[in-house]
Amino acid sequence: MIQLLQQYGPDFLSGFKYTIASSVFALFFSLVIGTLMAIFQISKNKILRGISRIYVEVFRNIPLLVIVMFFFIVIPMQGIPIDGFTAGTIGLTIYTSAFIAETIRSGIQAVPAGQMEAGLSSGFTQSETMRYIILPQAFKIVIPPLGNQFINLVKNSSILAMVAGFDLMYQGDTVANTTFDTINSYIIVALFYLIITLPLSYLMAYLERKWAYKV
Repeated sequence: MIQLLQQYGPDFLSGFKYTIASSVFALFFSLVIGTLMAIFQISKNKILRGISRIYVEVFRNIPLLVIVMFFFIVIPMQGIPIDGFTAGTIGLTIYTSAFIAETIRSGIQAVPAGQMEAGLSSGFTQSETMRYIILPQAFKIVIPPLGNQFINLVKNSSILAMVAGFDLMYQGDTVANTTFDTINSYIIVALFYLIITLPLSYLMAYLERKWAYKV
């Protein structure tokens, strides 16, 4: 394994960088989109509720690979050039955001209804109350399941290997096919994923202890 790392270390590190980049991008935008869809789901506006319901139900129940392949194969057929890394990251973002929307929605609904009334009676608008009072409490409530979604996102980023996304799994496949040292190649890939997921897991556990929500 050490010899394999010495010879193909730059390739693994390159894939590691692509995986980090894809994960960070998808994590940020899936959190933004997911939060927006969660707010839409509890909106009094029927159109917004309908949009969010369709978005969540559609993308939560379609396999990630299908979504990624749509952006990698179908979109370029319409004359819009898109590479594997971009297609994979967009697909990962959309797929994860649907699950995050449901997670955050449950957190918002777990906040006592009186919090919204208190905010409005204090002079805040509904959007300000949601931003400054409801959402901070909701995020504290859903830290554990939200952390699981983040970790799943990192692991699901291996889907980029299916569309030549130059990620960690793609490089692992390339090295394994070149050297025929399949076992060590995938052990190295697994170790690199652990470098990402273990600190993230400990971080979410720390935040859960620090920001534990008390009713």
